[in-house]
Amino acid sequence: MTGSPPDTGRKSNKKQMRSAARLFATQALFQMEASDQSLDDVREEFETHRLGMELDGDTYSEADVDLFRALLHEAVNRQARIDQLTDAALKETWPIARIDPTLRALFRAAGAELVTQDTPPKVTITEFVDVAKAFFPEGRESKFVNAVLDHMARAAQPSAF
Repeated sequence: MTGSPPDTGRKSNKKQMRSAARLFATQALFQMEASDQSLDDVREEFETHRLGMELDGDTYSEADVDLFRALLHEAVNRQARIDQLTDAALKETWPIARIDPTLRALFRAAGAELVTQDTPPKVTITEFVDVAKAFFPEGRESKFVNAVLDHMARAAQPSAF
């Protein structure tokens, strides 16, 4: 996700920054798993070299740093709970350990938001379906993400439905 859309107003810019934070959190969680880097190392790298920066000719969107940090921190600290929610939404024969690592990172970032943030679950689901579309433009995965996140949200916040 490169480039930043023109700023059409404070509210839309805040929404764009929150959307970018979700995308970057997913990327950071993927990188942590793929490279076995620590939370602090990956967070520092993203904040120093990606969030709102230019790298190799690509300009990265600015992001809500507080949301980015919160999603990373909570995804790591509540990983067992989030993975349980994800596993419950998946078929028994297909646990979280067997799914694509990008989807695993996405479910952990989304799960962190569903478990700890005040964002309405439907907003979180919609936002992370958009993240899935950024990684998997073919569309099949976005439907899968929508179904899993809906199940996770209903389990994490039953009073919201």
